[in-house]
Amino acid sequence: MFRRKSLSHGLMYVAVCASVLPAPADAQDKVHFRLASQDDELRTNLRRASALETSITEGRDTAQDLFAAALSDYGRLLDALYANGYYSPVINILLDGRQASDIPLLSVPTQINDVTIVIDQGKRYRFGKTEITPLPPGAALPSEFRPEKRALSGSVGDALDTAIVSWRDAGYAKASLESQSVIADHARNKLDVAMRITPGPLVKFGSIYSTQDTAVRTSVIRRVASIPEGSQFSPEALRQAEQRLRRTGAFSSVALEEGETVAPDGSMDIKVTAVDAKPRRFGFGAELSSLDGVKLSSFWLHRNFWGGAERLRIEGDVSNIGSSESGMDYSLGARLEVPAVLGPDTDGFVYSELAHLDETTYLSDRIELGLGLSRIYSESLTATAGLSFVYSETDDDLGKRTFTLLTFPISVTMDKRDKELDPGSGYYLDVSVTPYLGLSGSQSGASLKGDARYYFPIVEDKSQVIATRLQLGSIVGSDLTETLPEYLFTSGGGGTVRGQPYQSLNIDLGNGDETGGRSFVGLSTEYRTNLSGNLAAVAFYDAGYIGESSFYDGAGNWHSGAGLGIRYKTGIGPIRFDVAAPVSGDTGNGVQFYIGIGQAF
Repeated sequence: MFRRKSLSHGLMYVAVCASVLPAPADAQDKVHFRLASQDDELRTNLRRASALETSITEGRDTAQDLFAAALSDYGRLLDALYANGYYSPVINILLDGRQASDIPLLSVPTQINDVTIVIDQGKRYRFGKTEITPLPPGAALPSEFRPEKRALSGSVGDALDTAIVSWRDAGYAKASLESQSVIADHARNKLDVAMRITPGPLVKFGSIYSTQDTAVRTSVIRRVASIPEGSQFSPEALRQAEQRLRRTGAFSSVALEEGETVAPDGSMDIKVTAVDAKPRRFGFGAELSSLDGVKLSSFWLHRNFWGGAERLRIEGDVSNIGSSESGMDYSLGARLEVPAVLGPDTDGFVYSELAHLDETTYLSDRIELGLGLSRIYSESLTATAGLSFVYSETDDDLGKRTFTLLTFPISVTMDKRDKELDPGSGYYLDVSVTPYLGLSGSQSGASLKGDARYYFPIVEDKSQVIATRLQLGSIVGSDLTETLPEYLFTSGGGGTVRGQPYQSLNIDLGNGDETGGRSFVGLSTEYRTNLSGNLAAVAFYDAGYIGESSFYDGAGNWHSGAGLGIRYKTGIGPIRFDVAAPVSGDTGNGVQFYIGIGQAF
């Protein structure tokens, strides 16, 4: 029989005593589990903690395996009882009727046929005195750590952690436990806890230095991390600095470590351990649609381009390969990003793009050169603002024209999705406004776009999800016939309405002439459900509206499509296969299919 006479759990030491009581039997395979209580939750927790249960379940049932697991179970089951508020337990682990702790280590039986665990958990304890002092102003201990609350051992640890964290948040980086008294009063069935904290000195940040060589300049590491020397210590400032360094993409791993000592002036140095990521990366993608054809894309990325954690990305794509609705499009672009150009969370970028677009309503050759700033306000909120020059030579039903524009793109994105490529809950909002100034006779105006997505899990494990999407677009200021065709809106195809031909819904100018519209509304909804393993199924409905005026007025036209899809989940996101057909509108007929990576939205 094992009877623990002292309690050791983290920082606690208490005296315990108990007696053995008869208990009902509960057998499962080779383990007979007997508990003095009918508490099913406690029984489940103890079974989960038992190494014997795990060993037999996994087929490790030799005598040596069972004996080792039994010796381990005394401590594991005792910890589980403390965690549930029982501090005077009696634990018997019997191997063929013998107490496991009494079996000599050199005389382990060659065979064990019967394993019985008998536990009398004793009475449940509640907190008596709960005292942790001193605490910084405004600090509050967890509500579970209060007199008369269940005396769970985890609540004691949580309360101590809260006290230490509160002092660290107040700038006392070296706060620690000075003394403790944790006593189980068996006469009262109470656990009395008293702890004293030593805050230590008020700490300020010292210098930041690297512990190993890295290709990124130390001055850049300091600038990106943005921990001002001499400012008050803050764990949150350290967390944010570490996150900023990771965000550059220049490092495969980053860790910031506090100095072991505090200088007489209260300063504490910070060590940065950073491992460089591989400087170059290559990637590609592909999509296939029965009418839109094939789209191929690729990129080449160079991290830490000049030693300042810059990122150079060159990418190109070719789309509408083999399309029956339009000609082939291709583009080539480059973008250089420089971190922390205006403060730690504001990056700068410059970019350029050459493109040839052969669409259903126009043909365009264009060049765009731009620069801008990207600001990260939080893990979910970002914004960008820029300036770009656009030159485009177009040919459409209105004739050959040249557009020269100076644009001022601004966008704000809020991303609260749980996963980017396969979201099961949360929402996504993206709003962009692009005013443009016409040069050389081009008209001025602005392009407005919005994209809102919401993901509602039907069941708790997110195996069934309803996904919805609303897209809005508007062109204001410039006339329909004087707006750059690339800015006008069309509907149909994989990005808007599946089941309808690519860009099939537009504005009829009469005499067979067509152009895009100045207003757009897109609606999509999907029901997603897991099947088995990595397979999932989707049912969806999409609808799109194109209007001649700047905003929705009902005078435009709608079309819609619906279909079914299969998803095969991989480490880089689900592979998507959708089959869709028109539901309303006169822009298409027949069945279409779409293949790509990631959910449709």
